[in-house]
Amino acid sequence: MSRQPRTRALSTAIAVAATLLLPAALAPAFSFPRADAAARPAPAEPAPKPDAAGEMKAKDAVLRYASGARSTQVTISDPGSSYIKVHFASVRLLPGDRITVAAPSGREVHTYHGDPTKGRTRGDSPFTVHGRTGFAALSVDGDTAVVTLRSAARRTDAADLARRGYGVRIDSYYRGYSEAEFAAANPRPFSVCGADGRRDVACYKDSHPTEYARSRAVARQLVNGLGSCTAWRVGDTNRMLTNQHCMESAADLKASEFQFEYECATCGGNNPKPGVKVSGAELLKLSPLSALDYALFSVTDFAKIQPFGTLYLETREPSANERIYIPGHGDVKPKRLSLYEDADGGAYCKIGTVASGVNTGYLCDSSGGNSGSPVLAGSSHKVIALHHLGGCPNWGTRISLVYKEISGLIDNDPAAPLTRAPGL
Repeated sequence: MSRQPRTRALSTAIAVAATLLLPAALAPAFSFPRADAAARPAPAEPAPKPDAAGEMKAKDAVLRYASGARSTQVTISDPGSSYIKVHFASVRLLPGDRITVAAPSGREVHTYHGDPTKGRTRGDSPFTVHGRTGFAALSVDGDTAVVTLRSAARRTDAADLARRGYGVRIDSYYRGYSEAEFAAANPRPFSVCGADGRRDVACYKDSHPTEYARSRAVARQLVNGLGSCTAWRVGDTNRMLTNQHCMESAADLKASEFQFEYECATCGGNNPKPGVKVSGAELLKLSPLSALDYALFSVTDFAKIQPFGTLYLETREPSANERIYIPGHGDVKPKRLSLYEDADGGAYCKIGTVASGVNTGYLCDSSGGNSGSPVLAGSSHKVIALHHLGGCPNWGTRISLVYKEISGLIDNDPAAPLTRAPGL
């Protein structure tokens, strides 16, 4: 693919790349005995692109100031969608006026006082850019977004403002796939090794409070409005990690948003919280697919995500059979925790292959969208690997190798042991 902005081409590229997760020599999970799985050598490369999470659709809509009114609005609805992310070709507002992009219920509201690419106003929400004129608002969970132009005063000069070019133009939106669409768009063996042992993180809030606390530093990444990965805070400063194949460039970072606390409120429920969404700021360091497959970066609005705590890196190598666990957003679902290899209460996840190339191997369950998830050591609750490849065994880059390359860019010294995340 050329290095033009990926927004226009990513939808096709993701769909094609979804079939490339596993080399031909690596069979699906059910084709070899589990006892042999963790001894298999790691494949050379992980999936080259994020999992396909949605698609872009054209939308030509204009919002103008309305005579005698303080607001005018348009509703974008695409039944069955898991999110709606609106792209604005242009925004020109009078001082003090604003546009909002909101869920019909009002549980999510994103506000902009103009085009933030020309200068963000205090109180503006984070935003993303996609290699073309304008910007995209943060996504709204669900299949409907209400876009409203709000004026500080009733307008008597609406016609004149329209002639002068004031108002808002929407040229497209991104919609998230339903669960069935996601499965169809990513047709490959998932990396659930036997029975799926993952459960909502809320299921472990009381029985495994430290594992639950650590999971709060993990976010769902939406790449270019189209792809899905997992990312997480590292260290005490504004730093986050994911896979390089989830973020190939600074342009990809600027087109990404990160949703913290996207998790079900109750164990086994279908009631995810809206969470807290931020966007990408600065790309600090990359290691390509052929090396360690990581991306270190910062985000906007860092203060909003500090209450979720952070993760620290192990500087040692993994040990055979040591207990591990993986929080993440497989299948673009609310955050789940993989503690057990099979059924809940069975054998804990553990390291099966200590080292194969740059990787370490395990049978802890994962699936599309888990790329970038932290693999934590049960003994210290620090990150021991960066998950980046499925296949049973699943594989993560040994974090000791990553640490050697980024140690000067992060603060990896926890001031005190953390049992529960701030605010719990």
